[in-house]
Amino acid sequence: MKIFVDENIPSMTVHALRKIGHDVTDIRGTVDQGITDEELWRKAQSQNCLLITTDKGFAGHREEAHWGLLIVRLRQPTRLKIHSRIIQALTEYPQEKWPGRMVVIRDTVQSSWVSRPVK
Repeated sequence: MKIFVDENIPSMTVHALRKIGHDVTDIRGTVDQGITDEELWRKAQSQNCLLITTDKGFAGHREEAHWGLLIVRLRQPTRLKIHSRIIQALTEYPQEKWPGRMVVIRDTVQSSWVSRPVK
């Protein structure tokens, strides 16, 4: 699956996702590091990628057609907690279920919304 990760996603998660075969774009350490949320959203969508972030502001895109959005919202996030919840969500929803789906992961609850997928 093509995945675009925000710079707030742990490097260990990026490495793990690549190891299991995902095509992961990580903007950390590139000229795109620090771009605005809107620029990040446009880049992820133009590359047909699921976007993974901890920024709740992206939830405003849930009604749009998109390639998938995974938002991690933990009360006391650590790299390990973020990593574990992302891997869990990606295991729960196979690649074909992500277009048009937004999943918000919290400490004990996971919410999912489906809008229209990109055509």
